[in-house]
Amino acid sequence: MHFAGRHVISIADFSRAEILRILEVAQGIEAGQRRELLAGRLMATLFFEPSTRTRLSFEAAMLKLGGEVIGFSDAGSTSTKKGESLADTIRMVEHYADVIVMRHPRDGAARLAGEISKVPVINGGDGGNQHPSQTFLDLYTIAKLFPELIDGRRELTIAFAGDLRYGRTVHSLLTALCHFRVRLLTVAPRGLEMPDQYLHHARDAGIAVTEVGHLQDAIAQSDVLYMTRLQEERFPDALEFDHIKATYRIAAAMLEGAPPQLRILHPLPRVNEIAIDVDRTPHAHYFAQAGNGIPVRQALLGLVLGAL
Repeated sequence: MHFAGRHVISIADFSRAEILRILEVAQGIEAGQRRELLAGRLMATLFFEPSTRTRLSFEAAMLKLGGEVIGFSDAGSTSTKKGESLADTIRMVEHYADVIVMRHPRDGAARLAGEISKVPVINGGDGGNQHPSQTFLDLYTIAKLFPELIDGRRELTIAFAGDLRYGRTVHSLLTALCHFRVRLLTVAPRGLEMPDQYLHHARDAGIAVTEVGHLQDAIAQSDVLYMTRLQEERFPDALEFDHIKATYRIAAAMLEGAPPQLRILHPLPRVNEIAIDVDRTPHAHYFAQAGNGIPVRQALLGLVLGAL
């Protein structure tokens, strides 16, 4: 397997063996200190959209490995405001940095950047398309909770809930899960269902996908419930949004009688979809999930920079 100099644009670009290698490296990094692994290397973070966890965890990952960071988190303060193209931005930044981490609101922007850049580009999310580093940390989280994801001795049931049409994290994760022994459930408001292309991909891989009508049904059947926030801007009617928002919300009372092994994940930020009282239940695992972003992103940086 060859990772040095490679772009990380879409989870679909990675085989099962390559995914497992990245998870293995992340586990090794988490188990031991590699403080100077990327000493003398520089990462550029180009965030054309807001981010908390992705940007900060990539920066923390790089710094903890001895590297350095430059970049921006507000495109309005860059030459983009003057009309500079994305292509020209990439051609410039590749001369400054050894690796580029980019988030962009346009689907396909990361692929374009990868076609242009002479240094590795890691996609930190492009529109409603893909978010591969989030997927690697999601898989890492699930595998730590349920080792049978990797060894396949038991079929896991994983449910996706919320905005499945525009949620790039669920698109990436569903694609990756097609390499493993899982059964998938989906629960979403009308008009925000999982796009057909992802459902067809799963079924072509022999993965059963079942649409369920209510969150409670998903809770009762799942090992993992992957929640996503509903995006108000997708609803033309504010009253409809308020009604649906109340329907797609987990509170602690709904978890009474849930399978004991059930764990709730969320790419964060949450808005209204998970009540704060859920945090105190043994099912809540979204903050630990976010923490797993450090070793996973350290693994990605070390691999694409040829240090591992």
